[in-house]
Amino acid sequence: MSAELGVGFALRAVNERVQQAVARRPRDLPAIQPRLVAVSKTKPVEMVIEAYCHGQRTFGENYVQELLEKASNPKILSSCPEIKWHFIGHLQKQNVNKLMAVPNLFMLETVDSVKLADKVNSSWQKKGSPERLKVMVQVNTSGEQSKHGLLPSETVSMVEHINAKCPSLEFVGLMTIGSFGHDLSQGPNPDFQVLLSLREELCKKLSVPPEQVELSMGMSMDFHGFYQKKTFETPHHSNRAPNSSGCQLVGCIILNSGLDAFSSSPQIEVGSTNVRVGSTIFGERDYSKKPPLDKSAADLKTPVEVAQAH
Repeated sequence: MSAELGVGFALRAVNERVQQAVARRPRDLPAIQPRLVAVSKTKPVEMVIEAYCHGQRTFGENYVQELLEKASNPKILSSCPEIKWHFIGHLQKQNVNKLMAVPNLFMLETVDSVKLADKVNSSWQKKGSPERLKVMVQVNTSGEQSKHGLLPSETVSMVEHINAKCPSLEFVGLMTIGSFGHDLSQGPNPDFQVLLSLREELCKKLSVPPEQVELSMGMSMDFHGFYQKKTFETPHHSNRAPNSSGCQLVGCIILNSGLDAFSSSPQIEVGSTNVRVGSTIFGERDYSKKPPLDKSAADLKTPVEVAQAH
């Protein structure tokens, strides 16, 4: 997907492909839509507003400072009153208070330790928000040292800790990135199947239905793999009338469930209920304009970390 075609065009195409992927899920599974998280990392506020104008409501960012600056921008605050921000990057404890100050913060997808959960819980509690902060537990399903996240074996105890010891947090699901470069012609990324199995184990342990545990899997390159194996079709334009700003609304995609089956297509078809897509919507990123990292030198990993920007 090229940014030259416009953000609105890209969003319509992505939403159409999401619907097609959902339709290919086994018929015995709930026909529940995934949530599309538009990852706007390194992109200007004008592109966020453009996406919002075309119906997108949920956005994701990887770095605390960039998220705080964008979410606090007067243009976004005035033009995007219903915006919801997801933080999808690695969060250091030293940046927790700054993240909690982000306007319209909706979800933290990357809780990966008990200490971090406790810090986030305490900070959110001090903020005095009437709503609990939605959080996902990040799992390193690929076992790669270049990625953050808990070991699969540590996940259940982590969720139990959040439920028992973090009253200001609401556990909503599991998140993973998975290994890079998986050949989709060989079937879905096996790391996604690990998360599906882990969700099943978690639901049995906690006696909760799978509908209460969301799954956030993959990134733009996983979604791109889907495009590369299908003939691109120009998406149909929405029949909805323009809003008061003159923008044609396509509508936001809402998620509230996870699925248990495993099929031979990308993350949406295998059960992802929270889909993070960045460059497919906004175009390739110009990393010469990348904002300062939140990471300290001691926290830096390998160059592959850059690719995790979705």
